[in-house]
This record gives sequence, C-alpha cells and structure tokens, in this order.
Amino acid sequence: MIDALILLVEDNPDDEELTLLALKQGKILNDVIVARDGVEALDYLFGTGSYAGRDVRLPQVILLDLKLPRLGGLEVLDRVRANPATALIPVVVMTSSSQEEDLLASYRLGANSYVRKPVGFHAFSDAVQKVGLYWLLLNETRIVRLNP
Repeated sequence: MIDALILLVEDNPDDEELTLLALKQGKILNDVIVARDGVEALDYLFGTGSYAGRDVRLPQVILLDLKLPRLGGLEVLDRVRANPATALIPVVVMTSSSQEEDLLASYRLGANSYVRKPVGFHAFSDAVQKVGLYWLLLNETRIVRLNP
C-alpha cells in the first residue's frame, strides 16, 4: 500500500532518522510526514496552523512518541480519539518510556499498540519494520480524507 501515509510524531532527530532508515531498509516506501511535537501533529491532522487551508491526507497509521515538546503524546492521543475524523486511525505509541503508567494511560486513551523503542540499531530497525509491515500491509483499514 504505497498510497498509505505514515505520520511520525518524533522530537528526537536521531530516532527520526533511524525510523526513516528502518522503513526504507524494510522496503516500506510510503510517504512519511514528520511532526516534531504534539502541536504540529494535531495541526497536520486537523488542517490547522501551518497546515490550514491544505487538503490534508490522513495517515494510515500514526507512530507516536510520548515525550514531546509543547504537547505530550498522551494529549495528542486523547485529541485524536476525541475527533470523529481521526478517531479510527491506528495509533502506535513508540516510546523509550518503561513507566507502567505511560503504558496503561496509552491503552486507556485508545492506543492500538505500545512499543518500547529498543536501544540497539538492529533491534530498533527490526521493530520499526515489523510495525510498519503490520499496520500498512496486514491490518485492514481504509484511507480517509479530512475536508476542512
């Protein structure tokens, strides 16, 4: 599904680069929109801020870090689930947090999956590729458009 878009919400430039490289190495050639904080992610999804007036293509999957500047990942997840236009988009929390409360809060707010980022490059790359392949190829969904 090369038409399917991925929204990567990640503030760490190293994790962003590793994620993009892992997707490429896994032959996942989908377009990736990168939002570097929670506000930018919501602006993209809802066609506000710097994305106002654009025809926003909603993602097939959101890869969401939790520890973000300006607006944290849990708040982003809560707002995504609260809006009918985005409520059904699969959200995969990808975080380095090992805090049980983050895991529980993510699932309570409607995360579809919670993945702790492995430390080593090969393990990280493998995890990203598996997540991408599952949510883009195996999972049944449809791409929707937001009409502002």
